[in-house]
Amino acid sequence: MTDHNIRFSASSFAEQRNFKLMELPAELCKLMEEALLSKGSSGFHIKGSSSDDAVLCTQDKTYIIRSVSLSNSILVVTSPPDSDISLEPNESGVIIRDQINEILELTQAIPKLHQLNSLLRGKEYGEDEEDNEDFQDVQVRECTVSLVSHWSMFSKKFTYANAQAMIQASEEELNRGLRERRILQINDSLRPISSAYLTKIIQFILNSLTALSLNHASVPVEKLSTALVDDHDVPRIVSVQVMSWFGDIGDIDGRWKMDVDAVVKEAGLGILKESKDKSLDQEDFISSWKELVGEKFASAVSLDLLAGNYLITPAGPYSIHEVLKYFPVSSLPVDPAQRFADLFLTRRKWKNEDIVPFLSDIAVNSKERDKMLLKYARATTDSQGLWYTARAQYNG
Repeated sequence: MTDHNIRFSASSFAEQRNFKLMELPAELCKLMEEALLSKGSSGFHIKGSSSDDAVLCTQDKTYIIRSVSLSNSILVVTSPPDSDISLEPNESGVIIRDQINEILELTQAIPKLHQLNSLLRGKEYGEDEEDNEDFQDVQVRECTVSLVSHWSMFSKKFTYANAQAMIQASEEELNRGLRERRILQINDSLRPISSAYLTKIIQFILNSLTALSLNHASVPVEKLSTALVDDHDVPRIVSVQVMSWFGDIGDIDGRWKMDVDAVVKEAGLGILKESKDKSLDQEDFISSWKELVGEKFASAVSLDLLAGNYLITPAGPYSIHEVLKYFPVSSLPVDPAQRFADLFLTRRKWKNEDIVPFLSDIAVNSKERDKMLLKYARATTDSQGLWYTARAQYNG
């Protein structure tokens, strides 16, 4: 056994608590090893203000960083410097630099994309928008203190760079969040498009495909965007981004392959949102939806596309007739306990297939979602299937 001469560093007091030990999950270890072998950047970024829980972001995932206490301390040691001549020849020594009593643990988490809603409130892009670089100065309300401290509440523009710096999300998650929230990038500003205008653009696109006899699986982007400018005054910068949300645009041939289900879904959402303050007869809604998308795409219309955006309820206390009501998952709290409280105040009892779509945005995967259901709900089974009721009692 080799003997070691152990001593404390001369600067051990100054270095105390300067070292942190982080435990990396297997997938992050692999990324780090690949970066070391290629001598490139690991692509890891720590995000969070002083009032936030810090997160570590890779290119496509977000991990929350938590401190876990250790039952046994760990010493950080190094070899003595070459200038240390106090050691005897062939004598081995180590220098104690710090003592660690905790490790940093990483757990994959949902990105905090909901903050975009507050930061972009009042900056909606609508049909009557003037296409220039001078936008009305709108005060952003309901921002958290930590976000406001990083960005002026009176800023005229909220840019993609602002979002990268302030939103706790990986770049891939942020880009996906901007698409799913239908947020345009115009004149270096992020602008959520109004639902009514987006529904009109969807209808313009579908009508133009028919009028120009274009195959929806291979649409010349330039031809369609020109038609939308000439016939409906939809700016190219808007129409091309809308196309990218609902399909793929080829980098080489400049052709758009339309995602039929995505377009049909958005058309149905537009009708639901317009009627958010009233209930809709199911048959009338389906009929209006099919009329909006046209005969060619009517076969794609299905309520399954709108899961997580509506509820089916009886038309009255003694009625067997059912109606649709707009109930979007985006309107619910992001905190799991509050989410379940709202859901069980809305309905005392949920079928498994009905409640699952309203949990998709607060769970990393189905395993985490099932853990939440076990924690906040009671499961029962009958002839109709699996049902959930609240573990806690909520007064409606």
